[in-house]
Parts: sequence; structure tokens; C-alpha cells
Amino acid sequence: MHMKNLTLTGRILFALPFFVMGLNHFFMVDFFIGKLTSFIPGAAFTIMLTGIFLIAAAISIVIKKYIKLACSLLALLLFIFVLSIHIPNLVNAIQESSGDKTAIMPPFVTMLKDIGLMGGALFIASIYKKGENEAAFF
Repeated sequence: MHMKNLTLTGRILFALPFFVMGLNHFFMVDFFIGKLTSFIPGAAFTIMLTGIFLIAAAISIVIKKYIKLACSLLALLLFIFVLSIHIPNLVNAIQESSGDKTAIMPPFVTMLKDIGLMGGALFIASIYKKGENEAAFF
């Protein structure tokens, strides 16, 4: 496969989950409200705004516009998710697990997924050179 095709495929595969999750923030508002911790304001508004951010980042990555900014902000958003949603959910799961280690796995795996995606976003942001139409690898 030609390198240009690989980079396009890579960008699409990296961006697709963010696009779908962004759409889900509009179609599954009640589900996401249930995931929010009590200190996050504006429940439904915050969820829909987050959906817009996710969709915008995905589109930016696929069309190669503002990739450095989009991936940097995406990494920041994922970091906020880890701090404000995943860690509190993990702590709650640990407290409610009664020693059952399998009970903590879903929130732990979800947190690790977002940490990995944050790393990918930071990697893409770091290899993209300002003013270029394409990144060194993307």
C-alpha cells in the first residue's frame, strides 16, 4: 500500500471513533448525563458542547486542517475526561467492589483507552509542523 494511502487510512481510523462518539453525545445525552460527576456544570449543554469538540477534531484530522491545534485540544479534552470522569468512576468502582477485582475493570479499561488516545493525539500534534499541509507521517 502506498504511504499516502496509509496515512489517509490512519487519519480516518484515528478520527472515526471521535466522530462517532461526538455524534453519540447528541443521540445519547441521558446516558452521558449518568456518567458525569456532580461537579461538572451544565449537564446536557456540556455533553453537547463536548460532542461538537469531538466532531470538529475528527473532521480537522481527516481533512488535514488545523491538525496541531485540533490534536492538542483533543489531548487536553481527553485529559479532562480522565481527571473528571474516569478517575472518579474508578474510585467509586473500587469503593463499591467489595473486593471483587473484576468490578473495577470496565472503568479502568475505559480510562486506559482514553489515556492511549490522548497519547496518539499528542503524537500527531508533535509531528505536525506548523505551516505545512501534511505532517511528517500524516
